[in-house]
Amino acid sequence: MRLDRGLGHLTYCTNIHPGETWAEVKASLERHLPAIRRQVAPDRSFGVGLRLSALAAQALRAPAAMDELRRLLAEHDLYLFTINGFPYGPFHGRRVKEQVYQPDWGHEERLVYTDLLADLLCDLLPDDPDLEGSISTVPGTFRPLAEAPGAIERIADNLIRHAAHLVRLREASGRTIALAIEPEPFCLLETIEETAGFFERHLLGSAAVRRLSQLTGLGPGEGEAALRRHLGVCYDVCHAAVEFEDPKGSLERLAAAGIRIPKLQLSAALRVPAVDAAVAGHLRSFDEPVYLHQVVERRGEALIRHLDLSDALASLDGAAGKAEWRVHFHVPIFLAELEHFSTTQAFLREILDLHRAAPISAHLEAETYTFDVLPECYRRVDVASAIARELAWAREQLAA
Repeated sequence: MRLDRGLGHLTYCTNIHPGETWAEVKASLERHLPAIRRQVAPDRSFGVGLRLSALAAQALRAPAAMDELRRLLAEHDLYLFTINGFPYGPFHGRRVKEQVYQPDWGHEERLVYTDLLADLLCDLLPDDPDLEGSISTVPGTFRPLAEAPGAIERIADNLIRHAAHLVRLREASGRTIALAIEPEPFCLLETIEETAGFFERHLLGSAAVRRLSQLTGLGPGEGEAALRRHLGVCYDVCHAAVEFEDPKGSLERLAAAGIRIPKLQLSAALRVPAVDAAVAGHLRSFDEPVYLHQVVERRGEALIRHLDLSDALASLDGAAGKAEWRVHFHVPIFLAELEHFSTTQAFLREILDLHRAAPISAHLEAETYTFDVLPECYRRVDVASAIARELAWAREQLAA
């Protein structure tokens, strides 16, 4: 939904709903979106943050399937402005873990998939020339894979090739779509500093401008402007909090580099101020087999990174009680405290305060895709009510 006072568009990501085929996605949208809109925005159009697998996206190439989606949006007064293009394949009900990054940006399949998402989004954007589209995507690759010879160069080139596709779409349609690369723990782009550096070295420098010019015919000035327009960052607040980023400082670093934030994902992580055996026992209920739950542990000034919660728990030692843990497990953003530890909601509140003062992004998307693997005590309402409560909480913070 469009927020007041120029604060952008607020929605939630439908990756919270299981569904890989177009038929499954359509059924979940029909089931949940009208119920959420009635609770959150009964008097206005409701924006959609759509997650499409490669399988579902391919199905939407068919005119009949696209007509189904258009009818669904029109019937329920919905509009599409952002797509989650992070998970390419299955995302619920089976082990995802580090496979969520595959195929990564070193592979042609990722480029073809993301080009298709851009084509679909361009066709589905509402008739509002001021509304741009955004697509969030994986942060290059899983960090260990970035060490392969030529991996970073292939990733950068494919991202520039996608930017060229977005340039051609803009020339043909007049609509602007931006790719929002989402830093995440244990990935090629993990911290905001690493992300800004990657953009400066590989996506915005003179070599990148020359490559885009080869692909599009744009001159140097136009080419650099196009790269900055079409390539940016998806700032996932949960991920930034897990990395112990400074909210204001991290945003200032991106701004200083001239890097856009096409999408701001509103999310919160687990925060454990001090870990001991008892707390570790309670954390085990969050150690589930589907998603990767990276942990960053702070001991004094040092940050220690663990690939998954199971690894962090296995590494416990006598000094653990002096460390703070932040766990990449998306928890409902309206929860500041859990039964035995807390969340990074304070970090999110600070980001929303900054957004209220000077908008960070035009696209705000709540993302708590882990709802169905939360411990049972945090799932005592239906998913539509939980999402509605998250969106209401975000609106309240922005209206404060």
